[in-house]
Amino acid sequence: MREGSKERRPAPRTPLSRERVIRAAVAVADEKGTAALTMRAIAQPLGVEAMSLYHHVAGREDVLDGMVDAVFAEIGLPPRDTDWKTAMRRRADSARAALRRHPWAVSLMDSRSRPGPATLRHHDSVIGTLRAGGFSVPMAAHAVSLIDSYLYGFVLQELSMPFSGPAELDEVADAMLRDMPADTYPHLTELVTEHALKPGYAYADEFVFGLTLILDALRPDESPNPSGT
Repeated sequence: MREGSKERRPAPRTPLSRERVIRAAVAVADEKGTAALTMRAIAQPLGVEAMSLYHHVAGREDVLDGMVDAVFAEIGLPPRDTDWKTAMRRRADSARAALRRHPWAVSLMDSRSRPGPATLRHHDSVIGTLRAGGFSVPMAAHAVSLIDSYLYGFVLQELSMPFSGPAELDEVADAMLRDMPADTYPHLTELVTEHALKPGYAYADEFVFGLTLILDALRPDESPNPSGT
């Protein structure tokens, strides 16, 4: 070694932790889906052996619990400085964005039997916002169920669509119109030409319409009357 030269040492490896394992698992699922989520697949980008992960997670089910909790941590909590309706709208918009970033998450959100702290904090905040807005406990439960059913269902439908933007929508719609005789399917043709293909149309606007309808229909301290009488 020359005088004055410094020996090069390898950069210190970032210690493995539960948080790093979960982040790696989320990245794998985002790219390949949960079917590809094996302990080996999680360990590979971390540069460790699969067995090393078990010092930080109990197994695949524990990883899935952590992944769901990580997604809930990305969803903004309902703001406290506004009315319940605005708070629920902002929370729904944030949740939809998170679920679109992680397409695998919507099918797992309510399937875990061991919710993590972010999940519990999220649901407690949502219920607390509704209670502060005048909802009784039963009506708060009805409201959460209704909003989340719509939210999750819309995201599932949105992720299944064969287009992701105006250009792709135009291609899909044009192909449909070519293969769909207008005199046989007049109402579908009308919807495509008079609505979906209009300048400025965005499928995302359908979410806003439906959410507004739900929030406007909800009323604090009112019990639903399924019979309509």
